Amino acid sequence: MIKKLLGVIALSLTCTVALASSGGHPLDRAPNRVNDMTALQNGAKLFVNYCLGCHSANSMRYNKLNEIGLTDEMIQKNLLFTGEKVGDLMHIAMKPADAKRWFGTTPPDLSVIARAKSENLGHSGVDYVYTLMRSYYRDTTKGTGWDNLVYPNIAMPNILWELQGPRTLDRTTVHEVEQEDGTTQWQRVTAKFDEQGFSEIKTDVLKDYEGSPVDKAVLSAKDTRKTAVFDNNVADLANFLGWMAEPMQLQRKQMGVWILLFLGLFLIVAWRLNASYWKHVK
Repeated sequence: MIKKLLGVIALSLTCTVALASSGGHPLDRAPNRVNDMTALQNGAKLFVNYCLGCHSANSMRYNKLNEIGLTDEMIQKNLLFTGEKVGDLMHIAMKPADAKRWFGTTPPDLSVIARAKSENLGHSGVDYVYTLMRSYYRDTTKGTGWDNLVYPNIAMPNILWELQGPRTLDRTTVHEVEQEDGTTQWQRVTAKFDEQGFSEIKTDVLKDYEGSPVDKAVLSAKDTRKTAVFDNNVADLANFLGWMAEPMQLQRKQMGVWILLFLGLFLIVAWRLNASYWKHVK
């Protein structure tokens, strides 16, 4: 019975991991800075300056940032610009109807986006945000002039492009294409996007191809130093969104450790009491 149960658990875990890794562009592991107050403060600054214009955080109050080391005075001076109070929720002035008309969709609230994008036994929502913001490339065929490897046809432009600097994309895909007669053939598409978003696309037919689908994308930048600084800022922003989605996560994890230690100690005491109680019973 136990072997069957373990087998079912192992199978479910394998399926979960397979499903988590089967969709879209692979995600990178973000640096874990959820307990780094300096990083979280920088992430809060980036969030307010670049994200809060379109994305609300209706479950978060400004004074909650006291928990990452910001005083009310610092919040008032550096993060409040349009008459909000320190105790206010992080609302935005843009109306949902206007946002949908301008962007084609309403920008989501980011209060718990990091938890919403987490995968069971897979990458976290912090990893998702970290990879998403580093996967933009220019594409002149899109309405915003931008596209994204993680979220193709994304409505949001690259709001951090000035911090990131220009980049190019080289992408190769191999996939099956259905023909008019109902048959399929393998095609290889090679696309090159320059720094301005202009593309050069080449398609080749692969005869007798017996491999699997391929999607390989390489983003390149001339200024690697600027890229490193940008990646560091995005890591801070992603970790701030992870903290904002669950500010009590550190305390929860610490409490969980103490509970497990207590249960382990109680197990030993219960085992010895049980042995002492039954030792005289034949």
